[in-house]
Amino acid sequence: MEQEPRPVNNPLWTKDFTIITVGSVISMLGSVLSGFAMSLLVLDYTRSTFLFAVYNVLYMLPHAVMPALSGPFLDRFSRRKTIYMLDFFTAGLYVVLALLFAGGFFNFTLLAIGCVLIGVIGSVYRVAYDSFYPLLITEGNYSKAYSVASTLETLTMVMTPVSAFVYNKVGIVPLFLFDAATYLAAAIMETRITTQEHYIAKQQENRTETKMSRQMVADFKEGMRYLWSEKGLLAVAVYFCFSAFASGASQTLDLPYFKSTFHNGEYIFMIVWGMASVGRAIGGGLHYKLHLPKEKKYVIALMVYIMINALEGTYLYAPIPLMMVMCFLTGIGGVTSYNIRIAGTQRYVPDEKKGRFNGAFGTIETVGMVAGELIAGALAEFLPIRGIISGVMGLTIAAALIFIGGSRTEVSKIYNTED
Repeated sequence: MEQEPRPVNNPLWTKDFTIITVGSVISMLGSVLSGFAMSLLVLDYTRSTFLFAVYNVLYMLPHAVMPALSGPFLDRFSRRKTIYMLDFFTAGLYVVLALLFAGGFFNFTLLAIGCVLIGVIGSVYRVAYDSFYPLLITEGNYSKAYSVASTLETLTMVMTPVSAFVYNKVGIVPLFLFDAATYLAAAIMETRITTQEHYIAKQQENRTETKMSRQMVADFKEGMRYLWSEKGLLAVAVYFCFSAFASGASQTLDLPYFKSTFHNGEYIFMIVWGMASVGRAIGGGLHYKLHLPKEKKYVIALMVYIMINALEGTYLYAPIPLMMVMCFLTGIGGVTSYNIRIAGTQRYVPDEKKGRFNGAFGTIETVGMVAGELIAGALAEFLPIRGIISGVMGLTIAAALIFIGGSRTEVSKIYNTED
């Protein structure tokens, strides 16, 4: 790594960037706190790996549909307003869930409905946030900005053990109320952002349909054509479909494996995967101060993809201390590959197409994740969990070699760029 030259009179920490960063951290703290507790609640209530997989799928299904539908909308309308309105709505939803659970109305159906609603909101919010965030980054600060985002997102995972402790002590209702408060605080802060969204006027000039529904369909088709025409972006999207498949399998099976194999397995799970968070935090800090030579970014990303999947495919066979080391390495590798991919693609895609690209990318990624959750959950009923995870990670290594390795010229144009 080389020392990054500091931009002159071009600070990263502007008012709007600070607001979006602090607001997202506040809401993520609450989301992590209640999200992990809800996973424990489902496992305790159902005692079934398959139903736990069904719960995960119900959350992820909206992520397979809504990004593609909302992307065209978010290229023509205010992403800023979408972000804070969704945060206000989420705060109200968690208050309603808290009141229902406090009143004794708990059942799996209610939890499933709430899960789908949270999934719908979260999927639209993610596209809006991913498409709006680059507009708040000053020139020359892309890698720094995404290092900040990934590091702070990782640090919020400290709430995971807190979530398990609070859930075991007082139940889910206080966690829902805390989540409502964090989303409300984030929404209020986000209303203070003043960055102008110039892409809206540009898109209005390119309007081809009079009816909104027809225009959204036309925009969706145009976005898919754009992705198909950009071979580098398409290769990245296809690889991350396989990567998401592996992540879905891992997220579905890792926690049940630890709970069934070790006494107080959920705490061992948090300790082991906590090392991945430590790795991501350290890696994010390094990327904030240092930068990768642009001509090496593609090769580094490909090597990291292979390394991460190899480690995740074998770590369950190792003793716990070695598991922790392996997860630490996946954390450092994960933040490195994330920074290269997200900074490269968001610089490459024009502002007026970011919503459509991020929506299409999110849909492709979610289809892979949902498939991984369902298939892994079903296979775990009669196959050993460790063997399933090793298999899907091996498949993902092959995908990295075929799609990223086989599209070197096209992907290099996206990854090997300066801020």
